[in-house]
Amino acid sequence: MEPYTLEHDIEVFYVTASSFPEGIPAAFDQLGTLLPNMEGRQLYGISRPENGGHIVYRAAVNALSPGEGQQYGCDTFIIRKGKYLSALLHDYTKDPARIGQAFDELLHAPQLDPQGYCLEQYLDNTHLRCMVPLTN
Repeated sequence: MEPYTLEHDIEVFYVTASSFPEGIPAAFDQLGTLLPNMEGRQLYGISRPENGGHIVYRAAVNALSPGEGQQYGCDTFIIRKGKYLSALLHDYTKDPARIGQAFDELLHAPQLDPQGYCLEQYLDNTHLRCMVPLTN
């Protein structure tokens, strides 16, 4: 685990998965069908317990312009700038269970922001950064 700093807020728009974790691939597929191409885009996964403790997962992509998600009928979310604790996973697709294991470790950080979320930043087809926000 290592510290990581997001220098700027990131506006994303998203599709909510129908279930967690089973509905995650379908949510990313649905998001992909909305966009003409992925040029200049980065994918994110955002999850947190909601509605009585059930985990809600959002498959997200960065907006290229403010409010862009509205033209696709999507809600938006702001990934907050600031300090995060992170784990970089290589070849994550070979063993997707490593994602959950990484978050299990990250969620034990003593300075964890109680209003935060689990954030996946898909760097490319093989590298994934798992992050949780810390109190500043």
